[in-house]
Amino acid sequence: MKTSQIRRSFVDFFARRDHEVVPSSSLIPVDQTLLLTNAGMVQFKPYMVGDEKAPWPRAVSVQKCARAGGKHNDLEQVGRTTRHLTFFEMLGNFSFGDYFKAEAIPWAWELVTEAWGVDPDLLWITVHDSDDEAAEIWHDAVGVAHERIQRFDADNWWSMGVAGPCGPCSEIFFDKGPDFGAEGGPAVDEDRYVEIWNLVFMQSLMDDEGRILGDLPQKNIDTGAGLERVSATLNRLDSVFDTDTIRPLIRVAEDASGCTYGTDVRADVSLRILGDHGRSSTFLVTDGVFPSNEERGFVLRKIIRRAVRHAWLLGIEDPIMPRLAELVAEELGEAYPELERNVDTTREILGNEEERFRSTMRSGMALLESEMDRLEGGVLSGEVAFRLHDTFGFPIEVTREVAAERGMEVDQDGFEAEMEVQRRRAKEAAREGAGQDEGATVTYRAISEEHGHTTFLGYEATEADSVVVAVVSAGMRVDSASSGDEVEVFTRESPFYAEAGGQVGDTGTIVTGSGAELAVDDTKYALPGLISHRCRVVEGSVASGDSVRLAVDVQRRAGIRRHHTATHLLHWALREVLGEHVRQHGSLVEPGRLRFDFSHFAAVTPEELAAVERLANREMLSNETVRNYETSKAEADAAGVIAFFGDKYGDRVRVLEAGAHSKELCGGTHVSSLGEIGPIVITSESSIGSNLRRIEALAGAPALEYLQERRRLLSAAAGRLHTAPEEVPDQVERRLGELQEARKQIDALASRLAAGEVADLLDDAFEIDVDSDGTARAVVVRVDSAGNPKELQRLATELRGTLGSGVAVLGAEFAGKASLVAAVSKDLQAKGLSAAEIVRDAAAALGGGTGNNPDVAMAGGPKGTEIDAALRIARDTLASGVSRVAG
Repeated sequence: MKTSQIRRSFVDFFARRDHEVVPSSSLIPVDQTLLLTNAGMVQFKPYMVGDEKAPWPRAVSVQKCARAGGKHNDLEQVGRTTRHLTFFEMLGNFSFGDYFKAEAIPWAWELVTEAWGVDPDLLWITVHDSDDEAAEIWHDAVGVAHERIQRFDADNWWSMGVAGPCGPCSEIFFDKGPDFGAEGGPAVDEDRYVEIWNLVFMQSLMDDEGRILGDLPQKNIDTGAGLERVSATLNRLDSVFDTDTIRPLIRVAEDASGCTYGTDVRADVSLRILGDHGRSSTFLVTDGVFPSNEERGFVLRKIIRRAVRHAWLLGIEDPIMPRLAELVAEELGEAYPELERNVDTTREILGNEEERFRSTMRSGMALLESEMDRLEGGVLSGEVAFRLHDTFGFPIEVTREVAAERGMEVDQDGFEAEMEVQRRRAKEAAREGAGQDEGATVTYRAISEEHGHTTFLGYEATEADSVVVAVVSAGMRVDSASSGDEVEVFTRESPFYAEAGGQVGDTGTIVTGSGAELAVDDTKYALPGLISHRCRVVEGSVASGDSVRLAVDVQRRAGIRRHHTATHLLHWALREVLGEHVRQHGSLVEPGRLRFDFSHFAAVTPEELAAVERLANREMLSNETVRNYETSKAEADAAGVIAFFGDKYGDRVRVLEAGAHSKELCGGTHVSSLGEIGPIVITSESSIGSNLRRIEALAGAPALEYLQERRRLLSAAAGRLHTAPEEVPDQVERRLGELQEARKQIDALASRLAAGEVADLLDDAFEIDVDSDGTARAVVVRVDSAGNPKELQRLATELRGTLGSGVAVLGAEFAGKASLVAAVSKDLQAKGLSAAEIVRDAAAALGGGTGNNPDVAMAGGPKGTEIDAALRIARDTLASGVSRVAG
């Protein structure tokens, strides 16, 4: 029975029993307590715990799940066992206060024995010690013999790990037969008896201490069956890796490596890892996770790097991850169409990450192997493990795995100590930039509790009347403030936008009823919903209770609005040109510029940037209406409004529709029609981290000023070149060609001059007896005619060429610093002479060093007056080297 048939039969079975067929949610969960979606019930958790009312009484789903980070982490087990996976599909049926055990148990039995055709005599059941009700249903309603129903305690009790719903669970086990272990059911042998389905009965409420408080008012059913494990069971396969959704991936790895699965234990581990990790990395990238050094991005990076290392162990030299991604999309694209839609992007992201890690792995593995060779067993230090992690990007799991293969352990405590030092430094740096102490926070909370949130009027108005509710100086409330004081002013209402969502805070003025004037230099949220006006008292005094007139700097606000709406157009255009994988990762909107950070796996080409700029300006010229309105989160989702993971939204959200195409959740201030933005010009594009890019742009008057300045510069360049502006590129190209030709002539002349110098230097040549085959020559001399170290190097290499078989060592002083060059002919290198070794001690005498090049070695140091002594040392070192080679 194919895995796809099992998946379809499960869904169809419960759909016929009035279950709503709910698509799999993303691997990126809405639940902020989870790193990745790790179970079928995750998307239904709000209904289970009573936070939201379920839209349907019962549901069925096939959920994409990942267990490679956070609380549930099977990463290091994958490959070493034949049952663990980092990615799997979870079959599940759910009841939200509708049916319970009396229906769930018989249905599970019916599906397994009738729809899937499993022999009932091969099935065993487990229940919780206390769950007599479930045991009776299994026996009385289903007909399972008492001796095949086994009771357990903790293994058959489900909870969230915190206060909330909990309850007993009941599992169905399949007997693989006497070849796999002893008789007697799951209580006797876990290898022989395989769990294929878990039925959770949420019926109780638990407190923080783990005590049962009583029954839930709404009893729920949450079941889970791993599709891959079910497929292996129904098809009598030895492991999940033999199923038709994973075995093809292993075959790709077999073809790439020349290994055959099942013939070598160590190779089998690597092949299984490639089969599993190819699936999990493909699904994670497709769902919007990008390799990085934080949270779920780091989990993905660890998965990819572990796979690449095992490809390396198998001798696979060409990139393997893109090939695996392509096959995953091909095999599972029907069930998950997003795989095929995004396969090109996924292949590129995985390929780039693999290529980067392969290059760093060479250096990292060299260090690791060197350390393990030095230790010859025992424990690898935490400091080395940390260096591998910090410098070479080796996940600690990879280091542990490599060490284990050599029979060694890693000092995990030492590694954690190094990590803690790094974390502490980061926290201290963050604290230094925090700028708000605890005392101020207490003050702000008191204001909020006393007067509530500030009513924001800035969407409709830029001026408003209000009343001062508090004046704060240096984190403390004060009765009043007078001319020259810098204070925070809090009012009941405000048209001032507080910095949020990348948009800077408004500036402007506050005038009291008595005529006092305050300049508002910035506006921020002291606490969520509490607007703080950061002011300077220009004239008079201000106190709590004063009536005031608040006025935003309208011209500055207009610039901010233009740039903020332009940001949304650029975001839409980037997704159009580069692909839907582009996601916002931060922004800055100021009156005179904008900055936009986004996810993308490569530098944006000039052609792509031009296309983005064209699209954004096309939208601007359409002058379509900009709608900024409030609605429910559910309605926004239904309308296709973009909202990205990690952002928190309430029941009511603010939507920006910037013309016909751009729809995003946004609480900022915007223009009323796209034409108000004016021209949009992208001024730069750069990398700000792994798979993160940044563009900077201008809109409106700043964009026009930028273009005018570029036109002025182009006209000035045309004037200097005595040509028309449009001919400047051709003229520059022609002049560069002329310059290149002139440099060639200069080099030729320099070579002719050097030839004369070389001839003079040959007068200082002396013979060195390397072996009986013949005599070589050497020159060790100071050269004061060289203009710079580069000329000295060229002179040494030309002198070596003239010598034929020989060594040239030249020294010179340039502006008080010394330079040395040694050049050794190929035949003498083959006999053991090295240019680097000849000048190493001499370089030390100059206070410097050299590299390891045996052909031509440059050396030098700050002690220019020691150049003659250094040349003598080099001559002695050469003599010693000749004696060693000839000896």
